[in-house]
Amino acid sequence: MREIGVKIKELEKRALAHGFSHVSALRAGTLRPRPEVREMCGADKCQHFNKSWMCPPACGPLEENAKLLLGYSDGLIVQTTGDLDDDFDYESMRDAGRLQGRLFASFNKELKGEYRSVLALGNGCCGLCEKCAYPDGPCRKPDEATQSMEAFGLVVSDVCRENGLGYYYGPRTITFTGCYLLK
Repeated sequence: MREIGVKIKELEKRALAHGFSHVSALRAGTLRPRPEVREMCGADKCQHFNKSWMCPPACGPLEENAKLLLGYSDGLIVQTTGDLDDDFDYESMRDAGRLQGRLFASFNKELKGEYRSVLALGNGCCGLCEKCAYPDGPCRKPDEATQSMEAFGLVVSDVCRENGLGYYYGPRTITFTGCYLLK
């Protein structure tokens, strides 16, 4: 298992080589779960509230997630940015999101082979299964499933800014963001 800290620069290079568009070291102390973000989940605009093990309320109380974050000090923020033909280019938006999901899952698998603990927080709802087993059965892929940064109550743009990473890369672009916390 690897030690963190000095290895972050190496991880940044590897993440870029893996295919992510933008990467930055993450200081876990900048992660501040906010109840108002979790409350937005309750509005169910994404239509996943109370329908997935990785979304609220099934993903646990915000207080428990905040305590979990305290066990980490270092990590990595990863982003995939896609170019859009116009502001309504939903196909390119979807493709960029899918690419982020594939890159995120495969890099997560790599990291889990090297570090004793990896907390991967992706973007949006877990999409590993066509239909989540929640609430009738346990998660079918607990070693692969990830919660979103928002489910942890994080304001993604704040996390990026506080760690020296952009969030908006210009007109006709879309960016998907995730992070890995490492022990």
